Amino acid sequence: MSKLCVVAAGGTGGHMFPAEALARELAGRGWRVVLATDHRGEQYAHAFPAEERLALDAATGAGPLGLIKAGVQIFKGVMQARAAFDRLGADVVVGFGGYPSAPALVAAVTSQRPTVIHEQNAVLGRTNRILAPYVGQVASSFPTLERAPAQVQGRSHVVGSPVRADIRALFDRPYVAPAEGGPIQVLVTGGSQGARILSETTPRALAALPEALRRRLKVQQQSRPETLEAARQIYLEAGIEAEVAPFFRDMAERLSKAHLVVGRSGASTCAELAIAALPSVLIPLKIATDDHQRLNAKALTEAGAAEVILEDALTVESLTAALDRVLSDSARLAAMSAAARSVAIPDAAERLADLVEATAGAA
Repeated sequence: MSKLCVVAAGGTGGHMFPAEALARELAGRGWRVVLATDHRGEQYAHAFPAEERLALDAATGAGPLGLIKAGVQIFKGVMQARAAFDRLGADVVVGFGGYPSAPALVAAVTSQRPTVIHEQNAVLGRTNRILAPYVGQVASSFPTLERAPAQVQGRSHVVGSPVRADIRALFDRPYVAPAEGGPIQVLVTGGSQGARILSETTPRALAALPEALRRRLKVQQQSRPETLEAARQIYLEAGIEAEVAPFFRDMAERLSKAHLVVGRSGASTCAELAIAALPSVLIPLKIATDDHQRLNAKALTEAGAAEVILEDALTVESLTAALDRVLSDSARLAAMSAAARSVAIPDAAERLADLVEATAGAA
């Protein structure tokens, strides 16, 4: 019987996508995989290669009463997880953060099963921060891991952030900067959190570019439903060819054709930009916990792969100026692409799988 890994992840794409990439790598090595998440995670798990899914009780809370209620739910989830691990014969448990991962990891730690946590952001998240001193191994996406205790930082393994196979394939294709006078492909991503400011500001900023540059633009923009028509109208009046939609399912295909990406700086976004070798203009989400989006963007900005505009400084004028500087200079776009590639870790899933196998084998 092959070994079994329980992958525990919170209910967001930022947790689930790297978890899925690891699961696929382990499955390819002959491992059996079980997924532990909550109902929110199910919307990202339709293609998750797991032989079973564990729905463990979990919760988060604020204030004394909220924390007590959350504690009761987590305790129930831990008991459910321990019973499931005994039934399945779990060889290792890997947590990707988010409160739904807590019961599985606590169950594994208290029953002395091998454990690994992976932190996607440049700041150790709350759940991982609590559990990191007790798990067997800690893996990180970025060279810096803020808010981590000294003893955790000292034993953290930088493996990168695992990405989906179709994104990983982009590392092998060359970036071709726009030809003189030729079309420029701009991809605008938003994400769900705090996306309104991007949905509203980006079309106006692109429309304010010099006419000679505007005529070359081909824009693909994710936009919140309530701002779709306004964005389309702005592009139409500015003479910019644009496709505006709430969500793009073929993101790898769109990334493969983009010359520049405008968006937030979530951990998955930063990893994908590096692997796809794409220049970017990033606006970190101001309300992100512990300001982790600003710190996520640091590796790209320090390498020269991205321009960052903090939300408090974001205006139509500041974004137009940044876009003009980058889009009007093909040589700079090519240099930014090379810089993004220089900080990419395309084999992150393999590195993390190696760590998981070593941790399970050392038990």
